[in-house]
This record gives sequence, C-alpha cells and structure tokens, in this order.
Amino acid sequence: MNSLEARVGAFVVICAAILGAAVYSIGNAQLRGTGVPYRTYLRYAGGLEPGTAVLFGGITAGKVTAVAPDASDSTRIRIDLDLKAGTPVNAKSVAKLGSVSLTAGPIISITTGAKDVPLLAPGAAIASEETVSLDDLQRKLGALADSAETLLASMGTDLNHISDDAQRLLSHLNDVTGPVNRRHVADVLANADSIVARLSPKMDQITDEVLKLTRSADATFSNADGTITALREPIQADLGELRAALEQAQTLIGSLQALVRANSDDIHEMVDNIRKAADNLKDVTGSVKERPWSLIWTKQPKDRKVPQ
Repeated sequence: MNSLEARVGAFVVICAAILGAAVYSIGNAQLRGTGVPYRTYLRYAGGLEPGTAVLFGGITAGKVTAVAPDASDSTRIRIDLDLKAGTPVNAKSVAKLGSVSLTAGPIISITTGAKDVPLLAPGAAIASEETVSLDDLQRKLGALADSAETLLASMGTDLNHISDDAQRLLSHLNDVTGPVNRRHVADVLANADSIVARLSPKMDQITDEVLKLTRSADATFSNADGTITALREPIQADLGELRAALEQAQTLIGSLQALVRANSDDIHEMVDNIRKAADNLKDVTGSVKERPWSLIWTKQPKDRKVPQ
C-alpha cells in the first residue's frame, strides 16, 4: 500500500512538473514574441511603451517591443514592433500614432498600403507619418481665428471704398441724364426747327443769280431737319435704357451691401465660435494634463489610508 501511494505521488509530481514546464515555455514564448520584427520612427511618441497594441488596417496585428531615442538621430524616436507572421506590410504602408477612442491609450496604426508593391522584409523600417498633437491643433486654430478676423476687417474696408465709388459714379450719371440736360437738348432741337422755319421763306426772295445756291441750302437744311427728327427718338430711347441700367446697378449694389452686412455678422459670429472652441480646447487640454484620471472617473478617487 505504501509502495502504491509512493508511485501515485511520484506520478502526480511528474505531471505537475511537466505542466509547469509547458506553462513556463508558453509564457516565455509570448513574452519574447513569435512574430516578425519591424521598426519605425516618429518625432513624437505620445506615451508609447512596450506592450502597446499595433493595428494593421484597424486589426490587431502585434505590439510594441521597445521605444527609445534613435542612436543615429536624436531628433526622432525609434519604435520596435513585433507583428504576427503573415501580416502583409508593404512598401506603401505607413505607420502613425493614433488612438481607438478619446479615453483609450495610444496605439500604432499601420495602413494597408497598395496592392501591387513588394512586401517589406523582416526587420525593415516602415514609413511613418506624424500626427497633429492637441497643442499644435490649438495653435493652428488660434492662428486661423486671428487671420480670419484680419481678413474680415480688410474686406469691410475695401467694400466700403467700393460702395463710396459706386455712389459717386451713380451721382455723376444722374447729373448727366437729369431733367435739366434733357430739357436743354429739347430746347436746342426746338431752336433748330424754328431757325429752319424762318430761313425757308427768305430763300424765295433771293435773286435769280443765287437761286441754285438757295435751293441747295434749302435742301441741306431740309436734310438736317429730317436727320435731327430721325435721331431724336433713338437718343431718347437710349437715354431711357441707360437710366434703367443705372437704376438696376444701384439696386444691385444695394443688395450687395445688404448681403455683405448680413454675412459680416455671421462671419464675426463664426470667428467668435472658433475662438471660444479654441479656448475650450485649451481648458480641456489643461484639465486633462492636471487631472488625467478625469477621462475615466467622474470623481477623484479617494486617497488611500495609511495603514496603522
């Protein structure tokens, strides 16, 4: 009985040893990584550390194994990756820093690249693309708001000058085509008619020596009268069309001024919204830097009590 128990005990010990060795081997294999090594370089690592997930086309494909400044270029960070065997990383694939959600940690995202390009060899460097940080985005929004405000001020000044010039042009055109000038033209035509009427009877009293000259002059004056009569109505019609065109231009300029005033308020409001958004983003960034736990917990966790 003692011999049987000893054998059973030895068998159990041997099985436990085999199970422990298997678990130890699997754990070491997972820790060492059984994938294909690659590397990439970024100017801003954004909190990456060994064990950070690596996505290929949005699918988990490996993890980060090491993050350190590049020995050959201190202005960039070398990031070593361990990808699953068979991951089709090619020459057009691009690695960049990203995140799955606002509350999630950073990840390395690799694009699928192109179809008809060669795959990268193990240990090769994957092309990278820098991402815009929150500080850079805040600075760009501030610069955009300032430039938009300057542009609006410049546009307002230019439109005011254009409006003033258009008003002066309309005033001059109204003076040229006003009722005083029209009456003056009508008086000139009436005087010409009266002159022709007065000269026609006197031409009959001229002597026979100048009869031919008189008849020629009479024909000349008759042609002039017909020409003036024929041109009177087209001139009046042209003046009417010119006045209508000027009135339409004045109406159009008034509509443009109203449109500019309406859009000016909207644009100013848009600039104010952009500035407020930039300020809110700055506040959120500062709050996240000071209290990063607020991204996960709505209330600050209680301090641990010192053990007695």
